[in-house]
Amino acid sequence: MHELAIMQGVVKVCEREAAKAGFKRVESITLSVGAVSGIVPECLEEFFPAAARGTVAEGARLVTRSIPAEISCPDCGYTGGIKGTECPRCGGWAYRLTKGREFFIESLEVE
Repeated sequence: MHELAIMQGVVKVCEREAAKAGFKRVESITLSVGAVSGIVPECLEEFFPAAARGTVAEGARLVTRSIPAEISCPDCGYTGGIKGTECPRCGGWAYRLTKGREFFIESLEVE
């Protein structure tokens, strides 16, 4: 349910940017969501209409772009994607997650 609060925050950003730039309406919002961020894109889409009601973002199209998880393994030097919970090259667990926790507004299309 934290996705509702996240979408309320996204809408606040839209409102703040509208006040600064003077646009009247947001046509679309593109969000980048890391695969291991703990954020569920389908829930963002579900809560967006309620969060946007009565704001410059009401009726906007919501687009989510997934950022896959990537690691860097100090044991074997592997850098790249991961499936599962261990390094795909050596099976180690000492890796560092380098990508996939992100969440940000990638772009706003405005009118």
